[in-house]
Amino acid sequence: MNFSQRQADPRRHLVGITFVIAFHAFIVYALVTGLAKKVVEVVRAPIETKVIEEIKKPPPPPEVVVPPPPRLEAPPPPFIPPPEVQIQTPPPPQPTITAVTPTPPPAPVAIAPVAPPVVAAPPAPPAPAVVSAAVVCSNYTTVMGDAGFPREAARQGIEKGEAVIQFTLGANGEVKDIKALRATHPIFARNSIRIVGEYKCQGQGRDVLVQVPFGYKLE
Repeated sequence: MNFSQRQADPRRHLVGITFVIAFHAFIVYALVTGLAKKVVEVVRAPIETKVIEEIKKPPPPPEVVVPPPPRLEAPPPPFIPPPEVQIQTPPPPQPTITAVTPTPPPAPVAIAPVAPPVVAAPPAPPAPAVVSAAVVCSNYTTVMGDAGFPREAARQGIEKGEAVIQFTLGANGEVKDIKALRATHPIFARNSIRIVGEYKCQGQGRDVLVQVPFGYKLE
């Protein structure tokens, strides 16, 4: 590009001159019409200023310092003075007067009557001897052979049991005081006592105890 030609271009100068002339014409118009005065009055108008103070926050309340709780210490034990032990001085020994007492004569001897001799109680009669029913009862084998298993026990589902019966055989052959010493069930005790009541026994001249064992088993 040729810069010498650009500088010599008259059109660019014409545009600049035209702008300068228009600017001066605007200024002259403003002065004539009073526009410049209005602008100056607007500029001269008082400016109201306000001072905005910063809102200060109230200071925080002072921190309350709580004193530490007092230390609870056990009070010292009360002082108990030791008991005063007063030891009394024994009194001085008093003078004693020793008197000699004469020995009295011996008392007369009293003669007591002789007590009668103690008669010993007669000894208790010996307990009756225990014998077997097979020895003293003649029908023992027959009665025991006819005895069967109690029907009441069979109805209750009992298949076996035992009993021991004791009675007193009097001197004349009387069967008395029949009782069951032990039994596995009351049914066997009652049946055994009934059988013993059928015994025919011979007296032995004195009372004797007879014990009869019974054994039951359902066949």
